[in-house]
Amino acid sequence: MNPARRCSALLSQLCVSSRGGATTRRPFSPGPVSAAAGTRYCHSGVGVGGGGGVKGTSSQLKPTGASTASAAQVCPMGGSSSSRLFGTLAQSLNSAPLAQPDPYPEDNPDQDLAEIDPDQLLRECEEALQRRPARPHRDLVYPSGVVPCRHKHNPSIRIMQWNILAQALGEGKDGFIRCPLDALNWEERKYLILEEILTYSPDILCLQEVDHYFDTFQPIMASLGYHGTFLAKPWSPCLDVEQNNGPDGCALFYRRSRFSLQSTAHLRLSAMMLPTNQVAIVQTLNCQVTGQKLCVAVTHLKARSGWERLRSAQGADLLQSLRSITSANVSSRQNEAVSGTIPLVVCGDFNAEPSEDVYRRFSSSTLGLNSAYKLLSCDGQTEPAYTTWKIRPSGESCSTLDYIWYTHDALSVECLLDIPTEEQIGPDRLPSYHYPSDHLSLLCDISFREEPHRLM
Repeated sequence: MNPARRCSALLSQLCVSSRGGATTRRPFSPGPVSAAAGTRYCHSGVGVGGGGGVKGTSSQLKPTGASTASAAQVCPMGGSSSSRLFGTLAQSLNSAPLAQPDPYPEDNPDQDLAEIDPDQLLRECEEALQRRPARPHRDLVYPSGVVPCRHKHNPSIRIMQWNILAQALGEGKDGFIRCPLDALNWEERKYLILEEILTYSPDILCLQEVDHYFDTFQPIMASLGYHGTFLAKPWSPCLDVEQNNGPDGCALFYRRSRFSLQSTAHLRLSAMMLPTNQVAIVQTLNCQVTGQKLCVAVTHLKARSGWERLRSAQGADLLQSLRSITSANVSSRQNEAVSGTIPLVVCGDFNAEPSEDVYRRFSSSTLGLNSAYKLLSCDGQTEPAYTTWKIRPSGESCSTLDYIWYTHDALSVECLLDIPTEEQIGPDRLPSYHYPSDHLSLLCDISFREEPHRLM
């Protein structure tokens, strides 16, 4: 069976729940790639302060028999049919059923998988979601005001950052009082998540609150040509929810045709020398087009107000680890060893507004990091008004908590995905029938800056 038919057949097996009175879903596009109507421009500059980080500690998180056993005993949210599509997909793409989940899948090379046509899968997602309203359009914004020329020797790298909302938390603990329960149904919500990923087709995908990694994201992303790794929280709150799908954690995917893996670090973040419940994945990738290295990290810091000092300590610990990982001898084209650092991208839900100390630590780090989404502002110095907007029993919360940090001396941001307006989000806020998470996805295209010796 060819990949398109396989995709169609598997999707047709999934019973999609219906909602009366819904409008026909209209397909949407990620916006123009060239200067055309619907593209917004903003002239802005880039700036970052100096300073150093505070020393901390980090430890490599090892799997334990207890955690593996608990993951194997839990049941999928929504019953056995909720994972039918992706469970069947994984088993059809491999010669045998899924093995016991491996907390470190990058340690084992990906098996030869029959790749699925992403355009066909996207169309099938739209068919599955036809009873839901169309998602509002989001423009691609070019901070320089000019659509950059595409260089075949240095093409841009598309990076997506997204807290996708753990299914167990959305249905069981988070209390989104204005969000209808059927909008959170995993049998449809997973199509919304997948549709957004397919629409923007990132080269690197960084996710938080992933509690359907092994039965959903790993097999489907592998069939789309990505390599993935997952790291669960040691004590995930998802496990407190009846019929959970295992612990939530961070996931990092990269396109195998674009990158090869040089190294991976699994970090359990520490605060004041003590291990905490938050983790990070750090991978050093080799770009197969430019031959350059890129270090990518994904993390999810401690949530809730009152934990600002802990988040600051976690950030200091992560920065120390990143300094160690990115410090290396970087060879020039002439193979002359020069001292330098590997360009760095850090994605995550920091659970911290720009006024918090952990934000200041990153913006003033000796790693020379800048926040990509500041470039949406006309002065290049202001974060968006929100990346999450939700209504809980305690009240309405509109905050900027999610970031894509990058080494501004080595990397250039070419475009970003705009933030939806209040009108587009709607009065009931997030999540909703057309937004699957209480956080908005962030996306930017970056490229390596030309090194001085290459300009001569």
